[in-house]
Amino acid sequence: MDAEVIHRLHFAFTVTYHYLFPQLTMGLAPLIVIFKSLALWRGDERYNHAARFWMRIFAINFLFGVITGIPMEFQFGTNWAKFAHYSGGVIATTLAMEGVFAFFLESSFLGLFLFGERRLGPRWHWVAAFMVFLGSWLSGYFIIVTNAWMQHPVGYEIGPDGVARLKSFWALLTNPWAFWQYLHNMNGAVITAAFVMAAVGAFYLLARKQEEYGRLFLKAGVVTALVCSMLQLYPLGDAQGRMVARHQPVTLAAMEGVFRTEAGAPIVIIGQPDVEKQRLDNPITVPKMLSFLTYRRWEAEVKGLDAFPRDQWPDNIPLLYYSYHIMVGLGTIFIAIAVVAAFLLWRRRLYEARWMLWILMLSFPFPYIANTAGWMTAELGRQPWLVYGLMRTSEGYSPTVSAGNGMFTLIGFMGMYMALGILFLFLIWREIEHGPKFLSEGPSAIPPSAKILPETGD
Repeated sequence: MDAEVIHRLHFAFTVTYHYLFPQLTMGLAPLIVIFKSLALWRGDERYNHAARFWMRIFAINFLFGVITGIPMEFQFGTNWAKFAHYSGGVIATTLAMEGVFAFFLESSFLGLFLFGERRLGPRWHWVAAFMVFLGSWLSGYFIIVTNAWMQHPVGYEIGPDGVARLKSFWALLTNPWAFWQYLHNMNGAVITAAFVMAAVGAFYLLARKQEEYGRLFLKAGVVTALVCSMLQLYPLGDAQGRMVARHQPVTLAAMEGVFRTEAGAPIVIIGQPDVEKQRLDNPITVPKMLSFLTYRRWEAEVKGLDAFPRDQWPDNIPLLYYSYHIMVGLGTIFIAIAVVAAFLLWRRRLYEARWMLWILMLSFPFPYIANTAGWMTAELGRQPWLVYGLMRTSEGYSPTVSAGNGMFTLIGFMGMYMALGILFLFLIWREIEHGPKFLSEGPSAIPPSAKILPETGD
């Protein structure tokens, strides 16, 4: 493999591994605020215990997100030096702001929430939870704005030296691509958190331990999963798809497997793309549906890959096609699971329906897969561009870093991240094993994963 492929694999590995953690923290943040709000409103200490429990899960994920996120910042300079030089005048601003909000706002109030409840009191403790939520979602927005500029560049100018410079910070922040991408991404994170919460609740009920909290987590997770899974389909997924059709029509054609321009284009449910023969094998389609979903007209023309020069096509159409269909397919399954679980909840039969509890408990990895497939769709669809229409991927990597150097560090990262993954699973399992009842000792209770050194007297 040449150096470009190695550098792409390296960054793909580190960013995919990293995003396993912030998608849960961003998804849990609003749910924790809801638990704290219910505790204040109803005066029910169970909600406080639930909020403390999930904030400890949040804290572990936040820690590992920081550990795995910092190397990506350095990769811009080491593996993608030409890209950093070309676009640094624009995206450095949003990346710096993300760091400030993530490290200073989010982490400061996370510490106050975990260790300052007794001094803060109930209302200020709620404020701490809200500020953690605000910090995590603001930092997420700045990351999305950065990526949106790479997908749909706005608010820039090319200087005399040939590099991009920031012309309008407001235009950068209000990039129309960023708005729908942000909502789609954050809603996906909440879906992950909802299924994780429901899975933990189902585990407690199946294991017949801490059943009171199991029912609480199950109800919160199922209701949230139902609402957010529906929103992900419409309007969020629909609007994001139409944004792709408007600004990256060649990407839409590759995602949907449309090789020939066609009026009244069907949408493909199942099929296998054959790029050499420019066709889909064994397709199952819904007639004219793609035209309607994209342009709101049954007979609208959808441009196929044949309408674009070959050097403008995404460079891995099969992987892009399958990533997109995995994301959509799993999203459909999430709706089905949430609808059935919500129906059982409404009928007051969910807590005794062990078959459904097993489904909910075993389903928690799939939102992670769906979110990963969604990001793969976005990044593979942008190819062959690093900055859409301005800089090709082949022009952005560091020419002085050889393929051998890149492979050496990639293998090293794989080893280190495997060790981190084992540690992460151990810490999370300890928290789940102890559960929220462990926290009933009081607001100053130390999380089990923090009890490394023996306690000493004051």
